[in-house]
Amino acid sequence: MVVEEAERHPGAVIEVFATDEHRIGLKPILRRVWAPCGERPVARGHHRFEWLYVTAFVSPATGESFWYLATGVDKALFEDTLRLFAREAGAGRDRIIILVLDGAGWHTAPLEVPEGIRLVFLPPYTPELQPAETLWVHVDEPIVNRHIDTLEDLDAIVADRCVSLAANRNLIRSQAGFHWWPDRVAPN
Repeated sequence: MVVEEAERHPGAVIEVFATDEHRIGLKPILRRVWAPCGERPVARGHHRFEWLYVTAFVSPATGESFWYLATGVDKALFEDTLRLFAREAGAGRDRIIILVLDGAGWHTAPLEVPEGIRLVFLPPYTPELQPAETLWVHVDEPIVNRHIDTLEDLDAIVADRCVSLAANRNLIRSQAGFHWWPDRVAPN
């Protein structure tokens, strides 16, 4: 697919990105922690069912990433997010982005796809092939074993985390850079 696009668009940079969504909310994310022998660790939590959705667009080859937060997911919102990503990433005639994604209902046709973006769908039930899926552990890090009072507080914490992840290309590349993922193709 990278070779096809390079032949179709000589002189353009061809890059393969991956995208996925992650739902986080006011229901606590619990992980194991060390505690002194004979003592039980305490993690405060109050189960509530209000959610945020984090959408990541990631280039495993370069570590470049784009992060978006929303209060829901649907086809119209995904189209808007895809347009925003294409604009911010500079997709167009000079940069073609092959976007690998799963078959979630809001990803399927009919879908308005911006110029410079080509969609490639993963086979069903294969999250292990999705590099963006590996990044959620880093997104969750600042909220693990914590009680968050409001969705606004959660939004602020996760937004800060996404900004720091976008700046840390080495972390993104080391976490999501599968050895078999295609490299970026730049014109000679």
